[in-house]
Amino acid sequence: MASILRVNTLTDASSNNSTAMSTINQGTAKSWVYLKGTDTFGIQDSFNTTSATDNGTGDYTTTRSNALSNDDYATSGIPSAASTGNAHYNFIVENQNNRTRTTTALRTWILNADYGSTGAVDAIDYSMTFMGDLA
Repeated sequence: MASILRVNTLTDASSNNSTAMSTINQGTAKSWVYLKGTDTFGIQDSFNTTSATDNGTGDYTTTRSNALSNDDYATSGIPSAASTGNAHYNFIVENQNNRTRTTTALRTWILNADYGSTGAVDAIDYSMTFMGDLA
């Protein structure tokens, strides 16, 4: 039998620290993904992520199981760089190159940010979170 707990505020046992439920709802990731970019590409672990696609070198698309309410969500990602050399990787999101993000999918590119380096690279692994409202 399912039940519902309805509260406006959560507080600790001494009632010194409290948090409104709206803060908890707005402050939690609505989706996250950890994927492997080299060797065998694929999702290693995730929440609310249904798939990941390898579109080419350093070019990935992740798809959410449940849509976000609009395309104004915040995202953050970090790729792991190679263990040799001075590789520093950055990621850019889909709205680059005249593309638009959707409520269910986001395409990202991993770029080598070393001085003098150009082009996309496959990250050893890649983690990404999505913050916003679910539809």
